[in-house]
Amino acid sequence: ELVWTESIPYLDRPPSPLEFYREWVSPNKPCIIQNAISHWPALKKWTSMYLREVVGPKVVSVAVTPNGYADAVFQDRFVMPEERQMPFMDFLDIVEKKVTSPNVFYVQKQCSNLTEEFPELVCDVQPDIPWMSEALGKKPDAVNFWLGESAAVTSLHKDHYENLYCVISGEKHFLLHPPSDRPFIPYELYQPATYQVSEDGSFEIVDEKSADKVPWIPLDPLNPNLEQYPEYAQAKPLQCTVKAGEMLYLPSLWFHHVQQSHGCIAVNYWYDMEYDLKYSYYQLLDCLTKTVKVL
Repeated sequence: ELVWTESIPYLDRPPSPLEFYREWVSPNKPCIIQNAISHWPALKKWTSMYLREVVGPKVVSVAVTPNGYADAVFQDRFVMPEERQMPFMDFLDIVEKKVTSPNVFYVQKQCSNLTEEFPELVCDVQPDIPWMSEALGKKPDAVNFWLGESAAVTSLHKDHYENLYCVISGEKHFLLHPPSDRPFIPYELYQPATYQVSEDGSFEIVDEKSADKVPWIPLDPLNPNLEQYPEYAQAKPLQCTVKAGEMLYLPSLWFHHVQQSHGCIAVNYWYDMEYDLKYSYYQLLDCLTKTVKVL
């Protein structure tokens, strides 16, 4: 209550590196930055026609699920999507509804897929965010390209990255929790599994039997089961919409759940976090939360 406001503040311009580090990174506070990417050619160029021309028949990685939930808890498993290799133009046909499919498709591979799979598009954005790179004294670990259907939802989770999330077209809807909400957010261990398509076209869930169990959040913050997870009633989520041309600074260790408008395009920059006192405080809070649960 002493730190977090009831809404995400807006900056009307990109800050200086010192200002950004002092006012936002160090206190671990999110903000939405306007006019930070207005000079990017992508804002005008990245139409469906342009993407077809530039990327077109190239085979890319697409996450496919029966329900829109990739990397999420389903049927008491942590289920990862089928990673399908397909021509990018075929994926665009599905997003544009020129081809119908009962499944949900999302370009969301998070290992710097912009630079690895879509290098033709890098010149329309930036390889890094200069004022962020200067503020942190490092380049991003990954730059990711996102494009998908409105049914694709990112389940509640956190990352060990300072995240600059830039929306090119459409809108992204974020539900956020600060790290201090950890005692109210349930974690459980799940058998990892993957969606696989069977011969009749239906999906089956196949266990990754040799893999260790994965800690994940089973709760849906949009429709929380407070009978099963009563502690969540004490959490205080923040919600915001990031529109085309805007950038969200999502600090490390903040929990986030993400939805999007249909066909939304975004690029995000992951900068490795500093494993400093803030990280130690979070680890302490996490350990105390687990201990109290056992008791």
